[in-house]
Amino acid sequence: MARPTPWQVLHTDRVADCRVFDVQARHCQQGPSGPTFTFFSIESRPWVNIVPRTADGELVMVRQFRHGKGGNVLELPGGMVDPGEDPAVAAARELREETGYEGRVRLLGHCNPNPALFTNQLYTYIAEDCRCVAEIDNDDVEETIVELVPETELPARIEAGEVDHALVLSAMWWVERDRTRQG
Repeated sequence: MARPTPWQVLHTDRVADCRVFDVQARHCQQGPSGPTFTFFSIESRPWVNIVPRTADGELVMVRQFRHGKGGNVLELPGGMVDPGEDPAVAAARELREETGYEGRVRLLGHCNPNPALFTNQLYTYIAEDCRCVAEIDNDDVEETIVELVPETELPARIEAGEVDHALVLSAMWWVERDRTRQG
């Protein structure tokens, strides 16, 4: 199988510290004598998504304002893994902080959110038999509103564009893969 010629990183410069991620300029050369070019990447800690299911077959989702979109988004709970934190612990923490729910957490899989730009991994977990055990505990710049969505309604909401977050769609692929494996 033919493979593209790898690029060698000649040097890297930090372009911006954006609090939750850094932008890096990677000055590269393709092969030993190929062209040189500067590529930009986003260096971020790992992220987690969690698919919380209640015993009644509802997904515990959150609605929040997203600045990139400039509007409200219906999505799964999730966030960044703190330095030194296990991703499973981060998933359970994010679930509780953003929704007040807890459940049995299990890894479904992981992937790179966008290898053209990002260097990190997105870990997707499922939480079974979720129940509300606490109040929502958002930080000062976050506001989440819990919405219980029957899992059977989610495909229609995706097709209607109500749920259009790529990381949520990726998480639902992991859920379907898990369902297929479990038979």
